Amino acid sequence: MREAVAEARSAIERGEPPAETGEIIQQASEKLCQNAPASLKPMFNLTGTVLHTNLGRSLLPDEAVKAISLVARQPTNLEYDINTGLRGDRDNLLEQLLRELTGAEAATVVNNNAAAVFLVLNSLAAGREVPVSRGELVEIGGSFRIPDIMSRSGCRLVEIGTTNRTHNSDYRNAINENTALLMKVHTSNYKIQGFTLSVSDRDVARIAADHKLPFITDLGSGNLIDLQKYGLPHEPTVRETLENGADLVTFSGDKLLGGPQAGIILGRKDLVEAIKKNQLSRALRIDKLTLLALEETLTLYRDERAAVNEIPTLEMICQSYDGLDKKAQKLTEMLAGSETENYTLERIDGCSKIGGGALPLQELPTRLLCLTPKKMSAQEMEGWLRSYDPPIIVRIETDQVLLDMRTIQERELKTVAQALKKLATA
Repeated sequence: MREAVAEARSAIERGEPPAETGEIIQQASEKLCQNAPASLKPMFNLTGTVLHTNLGRSLLPDEAVKAISLVARQPTNLEYDINTGLRGDRDNLLEQLLRELTGAEAATVVNNNAAAVFLVLNSLAAGREVPVSRGELVEIGGSFRIPDIMSRSGCRLVEIGTTNRTHNSDYRNAINENTALLMKVHTSNYKIQGFTLSVSDRDVARIAADHKLPFITDLGSGNLIDLQKYGLPHEPTVRETLENGADLVTFSGDKLLGGPQAGIILGRKDLVEAIKKNQLSRALRIDKLTLLALEETLTLYRDERAAVNEIPTLEMICQSYDGLDKKAQKLTEMLAGSETENYTLERIDGCSKIGGGALPLQELPTRLLCLTPKKMSAQEMEGWLRSYDPPIIVRIETDQVLLDMRTIQERELKTVAQALKKLATA
């Protein structure tokens, strides 16, 4: 109301006729409606990037969504032991499941993987040195840098090797009485190719054991199943990394795992217990909704087939070309009879990406709905679709608008078809 009245006064000062009371009320009402919607809006991702950081990364499995809806409305046993009636530990609700799926001795969960790396280093290496290969000093989206997070955690980074080649001797030569632990970092969103050499997890684990030091691996995206079964390159699993000698592993919950945003720390029991005693662990812990969503997602991994079929991230990554073509054909049939001078429509082959720092060089064969501009330009069509309710996010390549069938959900096809029909006459 104040904004509407202030604007009416400004209009008078500019010499315009005074607004009627009804006009001011109407303007205030419109402002109220504009401010009413939530700032987070559901959107349709047709970019072909499965783990799109800007669009919220993983979609949760249906079971997780149902569970959240139930628990959000009533008290829970988040930190209450039903058997004893005493205070409980929220980590206990997930720890057994994580141990079962990975072979770890213990586990704890914080709000993202950056927090996990920070907490591990602050708990085990504050005031001491941590050698890391120069080829693993990554920067990921949002300007998160390993050297900066190490500095903030209170430890001192010791760079070893070169960008493209690091040897066993580089680790050994860096160790002294002030070394706290050895650390490897998954390069996530880039690959170094050509004249390269890196030290395997097993070798670093052996060097760490020889010097009675913990060996920490930041897996970044994290992965619980063998993706080679589904035609993708090898990506180390959490269990495999532990079996290769890592004492602690950290990874994300909302990337390849396909769950909510979280940072998972697991491995040796004594190290996990030391981390949980750090006062910062309370500042970085997850809430009941995240915990429940993560538990429901992890439970699906007890049956790999269920995980691949019911966790949207895995389902999108593992979709067959034939399945994608059927989706493209179905959407095309929904548009039958809608004539337009704004664009021409055809189905073409293309490539999707996993995103989220996972397998950065891997392209996934896909089917695309391609809009070639006529009266409207590609930029105008992209902007129009982005402004639709709900917003439809696409990509532009070679001055064509592309709708990737890999990242559209079956339930979204009807709405996208309606939008394209309206675009035809926009």
